[in-house]
Amino acid sequence: MLNFKTISIVSCIALLGLIICNSSWIFMVLVVVIWFVITGLGSGLIGWNYHLKSVLSNAETSKNAVSITFDDGPNTEFTPKVLSLLNQFNAKATFFCIGKQAKNYPGILKQIIAEGHTIGNHTFSHANNFGFFSTKKVISELKKTNAVIEEITGLKMKFYRPAFGVTNPNIAKAVKVLGLTSVGWNVRSLDTTSRSAESVLNRITKCLKAGDIILLHDTSEKSLIVLEQLLLFLQKKNLASVTVDALCDLQPYE
Repeated sequence: MLNFKTISIVSCIALLGLIICNSSWIFMVLVVVIWFVITGLGSGLIGWNYHLKSVLSNAETSKNAVSITFDDGPNTEFTPKVLSLLNQFNAKATFFCIGKQAKNYPGILKQIIAEGHTIGNHTFSHANNFGFFSTKKVISELKKTNAVIEEITGLKMKFYRPAFGVTNPNIAKAVKVLGLTSVGWNVRSLDTTSRSAESVLNRITKCLKAGDIILLHDTSEKSLIVLEQLLLFLQKKNLASVTVDALCDLQPYE
């Protein structure tokens, strides 16, 4: 498996060898470019486990179940409707909450917990430039979110989902320092793009199997449409929707 440490070591050795052999600068530039391309892709594709290992699915599960996860909530416009649909189908899910959203809507957060779902840390600000934060700032964001949610619910969260799925050495170090479990996905719905609800649903269901972790967002009407149709699909396929901790046998809280 490709990872940041291995690729960096191999690239340095290659560069050193080229320098010792007095090779053309073109080959040296090529090595650097390849390093940047691989590292750029690895930083943006959480499924590579390039900078840190994330829980992506449970292919070995004996459970006839998948895990639906929601990012970027809670909010008063869509999260209650998501909870209503989940309740209607007796489904459980995992909500990766933004700290400032949880602080603004504590009642919704409490409802998520009361109805048997799991929550995780999705940073405090979900800033567009989060991938450029220093380790100290990442730690501050994650600690702040955990503190806010512990104050509201009494729960000390262990799950963390990287904002935008972006990882890097600073984020990896912060996760290690705080002892968090990074949770990714292996089925990305792309429900926040311009794709139609039908297209998003087809993307999710075309190869869906037991053990998969699905990424959705409780932030739009389109995602609600997709969720309802997905729950109907799971019902027909006799697949349950359970929390990530139940699917992967993990502890979500300290």
